[in-house]
Amino acid sequence: MQSLLRLAYPPQCVGCGALVEEAFGLCGPCWRETPFITGLVCDACGVPLPGEAGGAAVLCDDCMRIERPWARGRTAMLYRDNGRRMVLALKHGDRLDLVRPASRWLEGVAGPCIETETVIVPVPAHYSRLVKRRYNQAAMLAQALAARTRHPYMPGLLRRVRGTRVQDGMSVDARFANLSGAIQPAPAASERLAGRPVLLVDDVLTSGATLSSATEATYAAGAQSVCVVALARVAKDA
Repeated sequence: MQSLLRLAYPPQCVGCGALVEEAFGLCGPCWRETPFITGLVCDACGVPLPGEAGGAAVLCDDCMRIERPWARGRTAMLYRDNGRRMVLALKHGDRLDLVRPASRWLEGVAGPCIETETVIVPVPAHYSRLVKRRYNQAAMLAQALAARTRHPYMPGLLRRVRGTRVQDGMSVDARFANLSGAIQPAPAASERLAGRPVLLVDDVLTSGATLSSATEATYAAGAQSVCVVALARVAKDA
């Protein structure tokens, strides 16, 4: 039956639609155009750094200048080229088929951020965004990552208590002001997160304003520690 299905619906590249050997993968050209992050990275945001991995934890210029409330952070790819195209397709193009490979890429970088008792929590979307998009892409990624890593998935414990302006074109200070206090713990959060290590999941890390607000809300719920992981990282020099 599987062979017949493969004949009728051969696996296609999730980037361009070309035929590939394995479902939910990338063809060679799309793989080469996707800026996956490897090697030495910033311990707080996952952006690639010059040098060799394996030594002491290091920080990028942004994370030395901007205090991060979370303990560690990782990202799977840079937000450019095919990485940007796939993130936008997931976010705005109903491309939920991208969740499966994206969760695999997230799993590949999330190891330093996951402890035995870690619970996985998505960055919440405001209800007005949910009405427009019909789903929260961060929640889809978090759920798939939790399934792959076999860690508890706990949605609904953080909530956006007010809508925020689209942050494209904003300065770093304006982004942080826009998100200040916008994310709060839900009533059940303290009971479920108190004393637990938490991994927050989002689709894109730009200035870190959204993840900072979510981290502060998670600590307000009593979390023991907070790490973050995002599918893509916006980098000025990318």
